[in-house]
Amino acid sequence: MKHALRKMVCALVLATVSLGGGGVAAQESPSPQTKIGEEGFESPPATLEEMDWLIGQWSGVGIGGAPAMESWLPPMGGIMVGTFVQETADGEIMFTEHLYAMEEAGTVVLRLKHFNADLTGWEEKDDMLTFRLVAMEPCAAYFNALTLRCADADKPGEGLVAAVRMQSGGELMFEFNRMDPN
Repeated sequence: MKHALRKMVCALVLATVSLGGGGVAAQESPSPQTKIGEEGFESPPATLEEMDWLIGQWSGVGIGGAPAMESWLPPMGGIMVGTFVQETADGEIMFTEHLYAMEEAGTVVLRLKHFNADLTGWEEKDDMLTFRLVAMEPCAAYFNALTLRCADADKPGEGLVAAVRMQSGGELMFEFNRMDPN
């Protein structure tokens, strides 16, 4: 069963990102949370300073109702490093993501790699997924097929929404709360 669940999740996540891109369980979003750039789109000017609301540790409920966490460090040398951890219902690591939000050519790009619980990578050794910026708003970064935004733009730092567009056209949405720093 565990192997079948891992295969299903791997297929879901790979299908999700193939475009290039206490909360509620990760679920299909009822309304579009992500944006898709038109073919040949140019990313808008942006800096990592516009994403400072993302810094910190976040926890919520992820795939299959199991816990999920996301963490972001302050920028260092034009890069914000992030991690995502999806647990199984049994409290084991299902998979992780290592994320870089990077300043590049006057804008921000998000790159990530997936890893199994044993640290074997999903992508080839030198490959990664790249999500180009479609739009930057106060408290929201819309990358092609992936969104990171405040749950409430009037209360930055209280909640985080992450959404990814699946190859099927649907979206998977995660809602996180800030973890207590103590």
